[in-house]
Amino acid sequence: MRVAVVGGTGDFGLALARQLSESGHDVVVGSRDAERARAKAAEAGAAGAANEDAVAGADLVVLAVVADAALATAAALAAAIGDTPVLSVASALRFTKEGVFPGDELRSLAERTQDLLHAPVTAGLHSLAAASLSRGKSDGDALVCGDDAGAKSLVLELAGAVVTGRALDAGPLASARALEGMTAVIVNLNKRYRAHAGISVTGVP
Repeated sequence: MRVAVVGGTGDFGLALARQLSESGHDVVVGSRDAERARAKAAEAGAAGAANEDAVAGADLVVLAVVADAALATAAALAAAIGDTPVLSVASALRFTKEGVFPGDELRSLAERTQDLLHAPVTAGLHSLAAASLSRGKSDGDALVCGDDAGAKSLVLELAGAVVTGRALDAGPLASARALEGMTAVIVNLNKRYRAHAGISVTGVP
């Protein structure tokens, strides 16, 4: 599978690109700065290009930019992405003295991204941390949700390549609200226990 990781020069995007490259996928790291993309991509054994060029010819686009830039990036790349399925991995979070909370919006970033694109959007990998992926496959399962069966199948294949557990279908795109909120829970666990928490689902064959 040819995967374009938009925002692939960040910690999570680069760690994901490395794991996908090592699992045999054809990966292109995208950035607004083509030179930076190529330099960082070399660390992951991948190709690098400006975002618009990275998504061209991809089978799947991973939108791995930070949450604050996710919607603007999706809108800017809508024409270049076209019908290519998109995976949204970001979560909008609020950081306070009391802890980390989900964002204030009722709808998930993934759902709002879908409003901007003609391509089918899925959501997933929210329980995976850059620190875990940078050391190898992330412990636990990966949860994926979306409304398009074909796009979800591609993302489940990708997710299965980067975790030690299973890639599980967590339902429609509306479930991204729960998946993105789960990120806040995991960040709080990591802060309290100085850990790199993941998710393992029991009772599912």
